[in-house]
Amino acid sequence: MPVTHALVEADVLRRQDPELADVLLGERERQSTTLQLIAAENFTSPAVLAALGSPLANKYAEGYPGSRHHGGCEIVDVAERLAVERARALFGAEHANVQAHSGSSAVLAAYAALLRPGDTVLALGLPHGGHLTHGSPANFSGRWFDFVGYGVDAETGLVDHDQVRTLARTHRPKAIVCGSIAYPRHLDYAFFREVADEVGAYLIADAAHPIGLVAGGVAPSPVPYADIVCATTHKVLRGPRGGMLLCGGELAERVDRAVFPFTQGGAQMHTIAAKAVAFGEAATPAFAAYAHQVVANARTLAAALADEGLIVTTGGTDTHLITADPAPLGVDGRTARGLLAAAGVVLDCCALPHADDRGLRLGTAAVTTQGMGAAEMRLVAGLLASVLRGGTDAARARADVRELTAAFPPYPR
Repeated sequence: MPVTHALVEADVLRRQDPELADVLLGERERQSTTLQLIAAENFTSPAVLAALGSPLANKYAEGYPGSRHHGGCEIVDVAERLAVERARALFGAEHANVQAHSGSSAVLAAYAALLRPGDTVLALGLPHGGHLTHGSPANFSGRWFDFVGYGVDAETGLVDHDQVRTLARTHRPKAIVCGSIAYPRHLDYAFFREVADEVGAYLIADAAHPIGLVAGGVAPSPVPYADIVCATTHKVLRGPRGGMLLCGGELAERVDRAVFPFTQGGAQMHTIAAKAVAFGEAATPAFAAYAHQVVANARTLAAALADEGLIVTTGGTDTHLITADPAPLGVDGRTARGLLAAAGVVLDCCALPHADDRGLRLGTAAVTTQGMGAAEMRLVAGLLASVLRGGTDAARARADVRELTAAFPPYPR
């Protein structure tokens, strides 16, 4: 994929604001010379970037296609209708709302559509991989609703289904949320639907992480089971940073009104156009092949990390995401992240399903976009472990990372 003039070396930016041009060029250099293993990140295509930098950014378009609060929306209406129709077709949903600014905005809208302040919600607890919007006291969710947290088994790392059912029967929540930012296995959406029906609860699937794998046919879809599916359009889906909601026709109006006018104002039409581009890309055989490779790379990387002595949560992964405990190598998660950052390996910390320990969270979406495969995953695992053991210093590891990434540029010239 060639670099386009939408990227940061555009002469106009250099002439007008060289200081900011240097910042953007610096970030492009950082992305292309370090290993991007953050599970929530990816590299969009130049076509997505072109839509993001288009004149659609100038248009105010409060409302929905055919019913806007501003004039001159006839062109952007076409863009939004394209995004909606492509999302519906891609995920087999009766209705899609593509205006949510982020995954958190999508979750907020889902709650607004189904709940009232003070309602009880059952969700994966934050110490077990729940998101901030799943009841953190620092977040709107924890302030406005009464969250009850379920967890994962301390030994297996898998969602404790018995606990979910018991808590649901005890607390009779208005809604149950299934989804995680650090769960490497597929969720059993049919089980959550069964429990929700048993206690008369809505089911909300927070599919921000797996939705791209769903699009690529390598993960089960929550759409047939959940009342509302919330998702992001970046991560494995490889679109712009943003959110969306999927639901049945009976909830369409409630969801749309929860997004606008209840929780958001004007839609970001350039981002919506970029979402349409990403949905179109995700419907191709090439994207399906990419999604399969993402999972294959994650499984190879997980196995290689285990061979190097890290404790891989749940013993592996079904997805793009891996969580691992580096303690057997003599470091805790936060220390490990710092050592690896100095070596040019960019990843996150996460909670582990035992005690209060912190582990590492890695993802293979970005490196797979770059074209890396099984051999590179084993190389990455060996480099990571060597750095954490102290066998390779930061300068040597940084050089090795530069050599690897030079062979797999995210945006070839």
